[in-house]
Amino acid sequence: MTMRKYSEVDVFSPTPYLGNPLAVVHDADGLTGDQMQRFAKWTNLAETTFLLQPTDPAADYRLRIFSATQEFPFAGHPTLGSAFAWLESGGVPKNNGTIVQECGAGLVTVRVENQRFAFAAPRLTRYGPVEESLVHRVAAALGVPWGHILDTSWLVNGPEWIGVRLSTAQEVLSLNPDPMDLGSLSIGVVGPHVPGHDIQFEVRAFLGGDPVWEDPVTGSLNAGLAQWMTDTGIADRHYVAAQGTAIGYQGRVHVAVGDGEIWVGGDVTSCIRGEVNL
Repeated sequence: MTMRKYSEVDVFSPTPYLGNPLAVVHDADGLTGDQMQRFAKWTNLAETTFLLQPTDPAADYRLRIFSATQEFPFAGHPTLGSAFAWLESGGVPKNNGTIVQECGAGLVTVRVENQRFAFAAPRLTRYGPVEESLVHRVAAALGVPWGHILDTSWLVNGPEWIGVRLSTAQEVLSLNPDPMDLGSLSIGVVGPHVPGHDIQFEVRAFLGGDPVWEDPVTGSLNAGLAQWMTDTGIADRHYVAAQGTAIGYQGRVHVAVGDGEIWVGGDVTSCIRGEVNL
């Protein structure tokens, strides 16, 4: 085993401990995938990431992303949190102000403005209507009448999200999913706040299991929702979404669409810095 730099950061909230936590292992070259997976299971956080030397000369670093049970080619809050941790530990981008991350989904650009980091959303690999029989199952799992669902779409960019649109933020906040009906589905639900509110949308993310696990703040889901809602004219090209409200968090996701890119951003704060024997 080797002592390696280790960080825990909070992503998507300007207030520490009210966003989504992330564990980051630095200088992880030499670790096997099995070792990474075992450590990610041990941290018991939504995701644990491992910073490695890039294999693509255009990248600043390479990233592997693990939940407690599997590896992901891409995930949003791990991308932002890892970029922050890499900079904080002395990383120097090849291009000033822009970080290029290599991961399973390819190269992902991250731009930095003070404490706020934003990634350029990767292309959706599955994007389109959800079959009607599955929409009925989703409605039952969420505990809402089928007719209350305004629209649905597959939003796959690594995680296989099903996006669901409801009429109001209050409907989103009132959801209490049934784990028996949700099964293995990953469902992201969005609804608008009343005009004039400082937050435009409320988002919740449910991942199937028993019990259902709700993610505090989800970058990959918000990236998919941003493309869907701006494509369909539901959202402006700049908006802020809240997530985690129903479970005691204060996640804030800042979305900006321009120059052919969807930028998904949020504040990142340092919580723990030290070493891990791994």
